[in-house]
Amino acid sequence: MNQTRPPQGAQAALRAVRLLKLFSTERSEMSLAELSRASGLNKTTTHRLLRALQSEALIDRNPATSTYSLGAGLMALGVQALASSDLRRRVRPVLRSLAKETGETATLEVPFEDSMLILDEVAGSHVLGSAGNIGTRWPIHATSTGKAWLAFDESGIDRLEHTLKALTSKTVVKKVDFQPQLAEIRRRGYAITIDELEEGFTAVATIIRGVLGDVQGALSIGGPTQRLTAVRRAELGSTLCRAAQRLNPEF
Repeated sequence: MNQTRPPQGAQAALRAVRLLKLFSTERSEMSLAELSRASGLNKTTTHRLLRALQSEALIDRNPATSTYSLGAGLMALGVQALASSDLRRRVRPVLRSLAKETGETATLEVPFEDSMLILDEVAGSHVLGSAGNIGTRWPIHATSTGKAWLAFDESGIDRLEHTLKALTSKTVVKKVDFQPQLAEIRRRGYAITIDELEEGFTAVATIIRGVLGDVQGALSIGGPTQRLTAVRRAELGSTLCRAAQRLNPEF
């Protein structure tokens, strides 16, 4: 993904931020050696940065195992970020309406590096569905929201890395194969993924724009592939496009 060039003199801050971003759902706790190796920093520098982050409660250290994890201070910042998000406040009523109307889980997602971040979510009424994923990040190339974003974002397919990971046997991993998909998404106004993120999971998504026409995020409706048939996917696509238009009446 294209990144903005950092300002000069920000090396220590950037290193600290990069340490924080090494943690994930799969790697929620790491040792000093693991963090040093993953960051490419020597142990002395890594330890100094961890101590600084720990002093602000952004990092916790388990004295029993000497491993590090994200701290309560970082969680508090995350909650504050969600609460102060104008986009989340504006879209929340639409998510509730979509979930009630379709019975499926509706999400608001925004791009973050090479993934889509679930900024908000409202669960559907079905017992079998997807929920509880706020804050989760999924690879941009394997999600309906990611494909919608790629189709309408100015950078387009250039935002994809050359090497893409296959999450299932259906995941598209070659950049050349995205070209016809993105053209089709632009034509019909919404994107679809079927069993690409996870076997048995299908999702439909479209983008939402600001008053100046800029792409601000993506709306998605997802559920079991068995329930989201071709006819149903088309219905959900139309529903999402209408919802997106209501959010941006001036555009």
